[in-house]
Amino acid sequence: MQREPRQSSNPPTRDPEAGIAHSGRVGVLGAGQLGRMLALSGHALGLELVFLDPAPDAPAGQLAPQIVASYTDSQALEWLAASDVVTYEFESVPVVAAEALEVRARVAPPSKALRVAQDRLSEKECFRELGIPTPDFFAVSSEAELRAGVAELGYPCVLKTRRLGYDGKGQRVLRSAEQAALAFAELGASPLILERFIEFERELSLIAVRSRGGETAFYPLVENHHRDGILRLTRAPAPGLTAELQTLVEGYVRRLMERLEYVGVLALELFERHGELIANELAPRVHNSGHFSIEGAETSQFENHLRAVMGWPLGSTAVPEPCAMLNCVGQMPSTEEVLRVPGAHLHAYGKSPRPGRKLGHVTLTGASELEARIATLSAMPGTG
Repeated sequence: MQREPRQSSNPPTRDPEAGIAHSGRVGVLGAGQLGRMLALSGHALGLELVFLDPAPDAPAGQLAPQIVASYTDSQALEWLAASDVVTYEFESVPVVAAEALEVRARVAPPSKALRVAQDRLSEKECFRELGIPTPDFFAVSSEAELRAGVAELGYPCVLKTRRLGYDGKGQRVLRSAEQAALAFAELGASPLILERFIEFERELSLIAVRSRGGETAFYPLVENHHRDGILRLTRAPAPGLTAELQTLVEGYVRRLMERLEYVGVLALELFERHGELIANELAPRVHNSGHFSIEGAETSQFENHLRAVMGWPLGSTAVPEPCAMLNCVGQMPSTEEVLRVPGAHLHAYGKSPRPGRKLGHVTLTGASELEARIATLSAMPGTG
């Protein structure tokens, strides 16, 4: 086993003298905090996880072997392919890497899910084809197309890069012709999509998982609160959730997973407006709004993802009682202060502080006085 895995560009290898018996190896593209949490769940299941990420200080590499190389490095991909299955922990890995791996290994979710999720236009077209409500949209590659789209949608509307936008990056709300011209000047070097602005009442998401054999399981819809484009708080289940609303969204996600021949965890983010649900975007991976499941659900999203890609039975997605998750952004709160709050569980990602950077999260279990405890945590630096 590599003693300094984060510094190595050599293949991680099993050490026959270590006496460690593994029930399987999972290769992972990306070694961020989501990979770190996959590693923690994988260890509990007796799995060996091996990561590929060009960043030598990636969070998952602190816990498991990491190949430090480009995602398209042919030798690194060859090493990663020597796994029972390969997965990914974020959707911005190059599709060509997943496609190259599919020739030599089982990849889950499949590369087609990456292709759809990486391009907002393809994503919206997929929603429309499957009858999933989504905001009206137009592809934009010129100022003339932007003007035509604005004339159709009216102000306000939202201009977004089609690729690589997350946590509020790569998008502008347009409220005037002047703002539209400025936004195109800032973003127009990349292919764009213009979307109708949705005056929503709240943001929701559904975390789902599908096995190799097509078995599906769904966590309850959750309510998400963002600031500056970054998720700050998730309540699970969403307050006021009805069986009808849950069933409706499960139907949407089931269509997506069947179309994409999906295996693993998938998240669908939605807007709720006057009782209507409008799909915003999908994430073909474990998701920030599913972190509540680590302590709040009978089986976490991370364990269920590994169960699914390994071909094992899925675990229960039941959430016994209301719970919450708060992100730690920019700085970490005092560990001692967090742990004084009943039912609080702190998860640090091993990342250096930086404004706007997700450094950890707190899950909060126990329905008693849940809102009061959320307020206490929200008053701490980094969690507000």
